[in-house]
Amino acid sequence: MLRTLVELAAAGRFDELTELFAPELRAAVSADIMRIAWAKEVGAVRHVGEPIPLGDNRFSVLLNGDVELRMSMDSLGRVNGLRLTAPDAQWQPPSYVQPDRFTEQEVLVGHQPGALVLPHNGNGAGIVLLSGAGAFDRDETAGPMKMLKDLAWGLASLGVASVRFDKPTDTPTLIEEYVPAAVAGVDLLRQHVDRVYVAGHSAGGKIAPNVAQWAPTVAGLILLAADTSPMPAAVVRVARHFGLEVDTMTRLAARAASPDLSPTTPAGDLPFGLPATYWLQLREYDQVATAIEIDRPVLALQGGRDYQVTVEDDLPGWRRVPRAEARIYPDLDHMFFQDNGSHVDQQVIDDIAAWVSSPAAG
Repeated sequence: MLRTLVELAAAGRFDELTELFAPELRAAVSADIMRIAWAKEVGAVRHVGEPIPLGDNRFSVLLNGDVELRMSMDSLGRVNGLRLTAPDAQWQPPSYVQPDRFTEQEVLVGHQPGALVLPHNGNGAGIVLLSGAGAFDRDETAGPMKMLKDLAWGLASLGVASVRFDKPTDTPTLIEEYVPAAVAGVDLLRQHVDRVYVAGHSAGGKIAPNVAQWAPTVAGLILLAADTSPMPAAVVRVARHFGLEVDTMTRLAARAASPDLSPTTPAGDLPFGLPATYWLQLREYDQVATAIEIDRPVLALQGGRDYQVTVEDDLPGWRRVPRAEARIYPDLDHMFFQDNGSHVDQQVIDDIAAWVSSPAAG
């Protein structure tokens, strides 16, 4: 099965590849997601190592000498777990982190496992951290990169508390993916700090205004590469950047935007394999209008090298919010990394910590 999977991916036959997935994995990882991940992490397959059994129906194989593909199978022989990673690459704290200035503990954030980070000498501010869309853990792990852990530990080194959580899987809407745990995170932080903010990356930033609707004690929002242009359009933009099958992505995006979309539309006919309920709820949600309605201070941060959420397409929406301040980092990407970097840039950490301590943040 592992060799078949690699052969299909190497041939670009990702629609056939995802037919090997168990239903729960197919709901979370579409052919389009696999295509993007494969292009980014593997590219052309030059060498395939010998598959290694890991026990309990788990297998591993080394691709091109430096990328490990791990796969697990259920009792029916369907793929129910898949991960690409550089085997020797591990997250290391960035240079701006000072671990002796804070403690981190495991907590439950609502019903979700998470982490609470408390500085020894806090400044009274705390932040609920929300990852981007997809099956991300509390750290927003992507190979050796952990964007939310960079933020949490970097901010704690400057006196700002935080909480972050593993997102639930297989949720039918964006709201259910984020809001219950985020609101619980606000309540948890309020036991330790005077002011609680919500900081969301990408789709986490999109939903942050809705979190503030449900949690009126939220003092303000920090939006990191949060999109405002229609999501189907962004899907096509990303495909074009990667040189993927734009026609296929355009067709899927058009189906998501179609007036004929209904709750019974198959997820396989929609971008990223997300259910129709997800796309229908997005139609009803206007993140900019919600941010205006809740009337909280907003700090909108945008990387100049970001091709997923852009200065031209998305930042103008946040500029319409009366209490919003926008900052552009010309050299940073969607993850707020420098070119070839693997950590959130220190300037972003410094700016967030300074903003939550300023009069502008309420």
